[in-house]
This record gives sequence, C-alpha cells and structure tokens, in this order.
Amino acid sequence: MLKRFRTMAVAILAALLAPQSLQAAPPTADVLREIDQIFETWRLDSHVPGLVYGVVQDGRLVAVRSLGVQDPTSKAPVTADTRFRIASMSKAFTALAILKLRDEGRLSLDAPAETYVPEMRSWTYPTRDSRKIRVRDLLHHTAGFVTDDPWGDRQQPLSEAAFTQMLKTGVPFARSSGLAMEYSNFGYATLGRIITNVSGMPYQAYIGDTIQAPLGMGSTSYDVAKSPAERRANGYRWQDDAWVREPDMADGAFGAMGGVETTANDYARWVGFLLSAWPPRDDAEAGPVARATVREIVEGSNFPRGVMRATTAGEPCRIARTYGMGWIVIDDCDLGRYLTHGGGYPGYGSNVLLLPDRGVGIFALSNRTYAGPSVPVLRAALALADVDAIPDRLVPVSQGVREAYQVVRGVWAAGTVAGARPALAINFLMDRDEARWARDLARLKAEVGACPASEAVTPLTAMEATFTWTCEHGRIKGGFLLAPTRAVALQRLDLEVAKP
Repeated sequence: MLKRFRTMAVAILAALLAPQSLQAAPPTADVLREIDQIFETWRLDSHVPGLVYGVVQDGRLVAVRSLGVQDPTSKAPVTADTRFRIASMSKAFTALAILKLRDEGRLSLDAPAETYVPEMRSWTYPTRDSRKIRVRDLLHHTAGFVTDDPWGDRQQPLSEAAFTQMLKTGVPFARSSGLAMEYSNFGYATLGRIITNVSGMPYQAYIGDTIQAPLGMGSTSYDVAKSPAERRANGYRWQDDAWVREPDMADGAFGAMGGVETTANDYARWVGFLLSAWPPRDDAEAGPVARATVREIVEGSNFPRGVMRATTAGEPCRIARTYGMGWIVIDDCDLGRYLTHGGGYPGYGSNVLLLPDRGVGIFALSNRTYAGPSVPVLRAALALADVDAIPDRLVPVSQGVREAYQVVRGVWAAGTVAGARPALAINFLMDRDEARWARDLARLKAEVGACPASEAVTPLTAMEATFTWTCEHGRIKGGFLLAPTRAVALQRLDLEVAKP
C-alpha cells in the first residue's frame, strides 16, 4: 500500500510541476543572506531553540535553511527533515478535506452541521431566532463560539468518547451564529468529527490517505508517539531565562484543529500543491483535490477588518483581512493579496504565507511555545518583493484583447472612431459622441506627436487591458474594457498624456 502511494505521489508531483514555468529566477545569494539574518535575529531574540524556513516558487523548494537545534540537550541540529508540530496550520488540511467531500456530493457547506453531527441536534441556541450552525460557519469561524486559544490547544489529546459527550452537552455561545468571525478551535474539531462521520474513516486516516500520501508527504502524521525520536524537534517554552521542556501531547479528537507534525521538505510539497491551483488553465487535473476547489480557500467569511500591519515587518500601512477556509486572507499595501496562517502550540510556533498570484510561498517552523514567526516570514516576503524576485504572474493576452487592441490602434491612426463603429459597444458613442472623440484625439496627437505601432498591451483580465505608447515628445497611457458580448466590442477606451 505504501509503495503504491509513493508511486502515485511521484506521478502527481511531476504533473503538478509540469505546467509551471518560473516567472522569475530563484532568490539570489544576497537576498537569501538577508533572509537568513532576518530569521536568525528573530530566533535569538525570541529564545527559540531551532527553526527551519523554506521558500517555494512555482512548485519547487528553491531555498530551505535550518537554524539552531532540535533539542538543547542533544544539540542535534535542525534539518529540512526535522519534524515539527505545526498546530493551527493543520486547519488548512481540515478545510480542504471538507471541500473535497463537498465535491464528491457527500456533504453540503450550507447544511446545518447537526446533519452530520447528531449530538448537536439538542443544542440550545442563544435566541429563538438564531440560525442553526452551518458547515460553512465552522469553516469561517462564524458559528458564534468564543475564541478558545489557548484552551483549545490543551484539548488536543481529548478522547473521541469525551468529545462526543462534549458535543452532546453543547457549549456556551459568545453570540448567535453568522454575526461575526471569532476564532474557534472547538469549531474545527467539530469539522474533524464531520469528516470522520461522512467519510466513514477516522479523521487522521482520511487526511493521510486522501491528501497527504498522494502528495508524497511520507514524514507527515498526527501520532507524534510513532515519529522517529532522532528526527523530532522537541518542544520547549522559555521560562526564568531557561528552556523548559513541554510535555508531548498525544493526538486525539482535536487533531483537526492542530495535530499535524511535518518537515520542511514535506510541507513544501503541500505549499507547492496549493500554489499550483493558480492560474486557472486547461491542463488535466493532477492533485488529490481539483484546482478550482483549492482556489476557494481565499473566499472569506465577509467579515473583513482593517488592521495595521506590524511595524516591525515594514513600513506602517493599513491592511484588510478576513478569514477564508483554513486561511487568513490579506490585502497588503506592498504584496497585494496573500494567504497566511500561524500555528501556536505548547512547544511550537509556525507560520506560512502564500502569494498565489505570484506562485510563491514562505513558511517557518520552530520549537518554542507560541513563538509564531509571522513577522520574519512577512519580512522575508517583503525582502523578496524589494528585489523583484516575486513578480506577479503574467496574464495571457486573450483573443478578445488582441482584437480590441488592433481596433484602438486603428482609432488612433485614423484620428476618429467612425471606422470602428462595428467594434463599439452600444454605450460607447452615447457616453462620448463621434465629434468629441475626433477633437480629443486631435488634441492628444498634437501634444505627443507620432506614436510607434509595436508597443505591447498588458492584459489585466481576458476583458481588460492597459498600454503605454512612447511617442515623439510625450507618452500616451491608455486602457480599454470590453463589453460582455460575444462579438468583441469596446465599452470604454481611456487615453491620456502621461504626467511627470
């Protein structure tokens, strides 16, 4: 069985990597030295025994660095194969498993959770008009449960029987469901029970067999008691100016919220698989979950918040964030959209950041209690962005954009839109009539002179594009938007002289 999974994993990984081409060279030695210093400084200042970080680009682990030791007593150095518990970064596996079961028609995100967890049917909600908790509410942390860090972490070893009793009894609510996002480990543990009940397999077995094994994650598991002691990063907390060993917690009913133990090499495979879902394309599916399904993880719970970015990670700026499906989705002033999640746990702290539109992921795993390396991970991403090592993936030029650009070129050359009428949407001349277009075109041409006919168009989507023309004595900046019609038709055309 294991041999079959390994063979399958090799085939899947090869297929995942095949359609990808590097949009940028791997990070240079200079920027890697800077990133090394970022993480080493953070590790020392945070009293972290050991750490490993990785940079994944277009499906490949292009950089991996190990710092410190697996255990201060043994002094064994951390390697890319050292096993760390990743705590709440485990939630991403749970969320994707729920989506996989949905794809198979075995559950509905909008069904009441009690459909799949019968113990919840006797619950008393905060008000008579409270909506019953849906599976989707558990995914987004909008079920109305109270934030339960760090209580939830200590529930990791809870037995299935004890969890069943907890579900029968019910838990108090912070508010009615569907009103706000409030992070709940209990909610994700309940998703684990849903996966168990719907799949007919223990949660951990389902994740391992259907997601992790097909990706070749042979050093990833939930049962830390069975992992090789010589390859484990033992967990510590910093107390009274010394490292104190945290007791190992067995895996149990709360494994779905934080039970994964993995290595940098294995976790890079997971990151590469997720990033391979972007951009949408016609290639055959290769992964254990459809690419379109993976792309759903960015869909937030519609309770966005504006917060200030950590000033230790770069220039101060306000960012927007919301919770997706096992991921926090952020719109950043420097990086644009990215996904992130931390993992805080007794003895461990981890963080991951994905830039899906750039094909890049950065993660760090450490072995000190709640030592979440979110700041150095973000600083590493900003360092890569500063040297243009992570450019946006290019949007392909669609046939519609190509045809429309030729129409725009013709309008400019003729100095009128008269000859382009068949390619103009119904609103075009209503918004600005033909005579006004002729006057505006004449004014622009007088200001910048002749413009070459060879400069490329930059598509934003398959229906919108921008361009810049370098002319005799000035530049024209322009853009156009196509109408939602089968025939190519311009609904908007913008042309202006570039300002200093």
